[in-house]
Amino acid sequence: MLAFLIAGHHAGLADGRKLDDRLAESYRIEPFAGWQTQTGELPASLVPNRRPQTSRHPGFGQAFLTRMLFSCLVDADFLETERFYAEAAREPVERDGFTPLTELRERLRRHMAGLRSEGTDAVQTLRAEVLRHAIGKAAAAPGLFTLTVPTGGGKTLASLSFALEHALTHGMRRVIYVIPFTSIIEQTADIFRRALGTRDDVLEHHASFDWETARQLAEDDEGRDGLAKLRRASENWAAPVVVTTAVQFFESLFANRTSRCRKLHNIAGSVIVLDEAQTLPLHLLRPCMAALEELAHNYGASVVLCTATQPALRAKDGFGGGFDIDEDRELAPDPKALFAALKRVEVERRPGPVTDGEIVARFAEQPQMLCVVNSRAHARGLFEAIRHLPGATHLSTLMCPKHRRRVLEEVRARLRAGEPVRLVSTSLIEAGVDIDLPEVWRAAAGLDSIIQAAGRCNRHGKLAMGRVVVFEPAEAKPPHAREQFWQAARPVLDRSEDPLTLEAIHAYFSTLYWQKGTQALDFATVDEQAGGILRAIHERAADFDFPFRSIAEAFRLIEDAMASVIVPFDEEAEALLREIAAMERPLASQMRRLQQYVVSIPRSARGEWLRLGALKSVHPALGEELLAFGDRAQYDKETGLRLEQILFRDAESNIFP
Repeated sequence: MLAFLIAGHHAGLADGRKLDDRLAESYRIEPFAGWQTQTGELPASLVPNRRPQTSRHPGFGQAFLTRMLFSCLVDADFLETERFYAEAAREPVERDGFTPLTELRERLRRHMAGLRSEGTDAVQTLRAEVLRHAIGKAAAAPGLFTLTVPTGGGKTLASLSFALEHALTHGMRRVIYVIPFTSIIEQTADIFRRALGTRDDVLEHHASFDWETARQLAEDDEGRDGLAKLRRASENWAAPVVVTTAVQFFESLFANRTSRCRKLHNIAGSVIVLDEAQTLPLHLLRPCMAALEELAHNYGASVVLCTATQPALRAKDGFGGGFDIDEDRELAPDPKALFAALKRVEVERRPGPVTDGEIVARFAEQPQMLCVVNSRAHARGLFEAIRHLPGATHLSTLMCPKHRRRVLEEVRARLRAGEPVRLVSTSLIEAGVDIDLPEVWRAAAGLDSIIQAAGRCNRHGKLAMGRVVVFEPAEAKPPHAREQFWQAARPVLDRSEDPLTLEAIHAYFSTLYWQKGTQALDFATVDEQAGGILRAIHERAADFDFPFRSIAEAFRLIEDAMASVIVPFDEEAEALLREIAAMERPLASQMRRLQQYVVSIPRSARGEWLRLGALKSVHPALGEELLAFGDRAQYDKETGLRLEQILFRDAESNIFP
């Protein structure tokens, strides 16, 4: 175990066989006989006070511990190198200085008290009850919890409140809030900053693009440039509140590189809130569950599975090898009664395929309506068909985050004023976007997606009942990746009078997992061997021959078929790009500001635009790792990047001032 750590603390954890080659006899040196004189007694505070629980997956606990110890070593190395060069340059090392959790808790209590005083309607009363009950569970022993609250029931701030109270009750160190989609990470972080009255204590960390792969920022930088590299390296999550994505969180737990692993030891002793827990990817579901169990059982962490559509992942749900979570670990008061009390919509399913023309006709009749579809191309085509109608609006990930936020602000303003809002969106709007329309149409998808879409309908209970229509598009069948979810949802919709009940949700997930089968829930190829992550660890456990590098390469929550590019959406973006280009080395703060101008596109489109000269490197040090458009010719002010017209240029782009 120590050999893995020491050999990899610069280049990253290697596969066991590669390590064996390095430890071959010809590379050995004689042991240092006086090592005992160089060691001291382990401080009493660091002596483990209990034996670790054995993982149900052979070898997993040992591999996990190796990576955790590796994190301790490489983070200490990063910090000590930073301190050394800072002292040599007589520069301060700006570390720590965060607001204590006790103060953050008091601020949140005051904020929540203010929210309760703002309204006394039924929804506010239920949200207050959810909050009260969750906080009342804070004294429960650390471990695994669920928080099952319908959309609009206030679970975001209730889960944060529980997390802070629970952390302080049990001497835990921080709260880590894991969000499924990059598109809402800034929104959630802003909610927390307002609630906690702070900016510096809430760390936003995701991976829109990977700075660390650029040639000039490689792991073997030395000296003063090494310090610059450290300042750009991934955060070590020392902040009291961390808001991150599922991609960043889980891929880090199975990573092998120093910059990605350095934060792992700071996950120990944390309260981890897994928002929208049902979005865990099926092909890596079992490794993700194993990691969460390991953190809860052996690293003093608590994990909260927070969702409106609780996946059937518990042993009591019939999931083989599921989480051991009893009813007393549920943080919400009587979820079944909550779902009944917060019922705000009726769901109907159209019996046959529905044409875009029918949807356009309904948009013409209904001035305030949302239609959620499964692809960016379908959203674009449907929007073009309603563009002529008052309040027609488009939303998709072909628009950069700043553009999407601006559109949502305009939509909310029009809704408050009672003006028309005819909105076509991809599924991104289902991820916690606070918007309220009287009618929502949802293209064929999994039941969890349908329920999330329904959460945008009559969200605040202003109507007696909102209308949600589920339909199969005649012109656009569900993408292959979504077809399995629709196949599991369809029978539940057919036989359930109300598909928004806990019973229907449980039936849906049980069907989904049964259809996939056990092997499909850990479906990754490690070191050219099929069989999954857990099997690869198991087979090598006896010889402690873990393939760390191969596991890191195989563990990908989303397929690597997309690439990120920067769009100069506004004058601020253009100025930022000029500022970065003029610097010897870009700063991490500037790179983070660029994230609001990121759009993910297929790698084939990126390559074609690069070949045509439309994309240029943001900075020479980053090469082709980060590219930006030279102008806005490919960007439509209403729909975002024009992927379907690689060679398109509007007339204004040919006029030079």
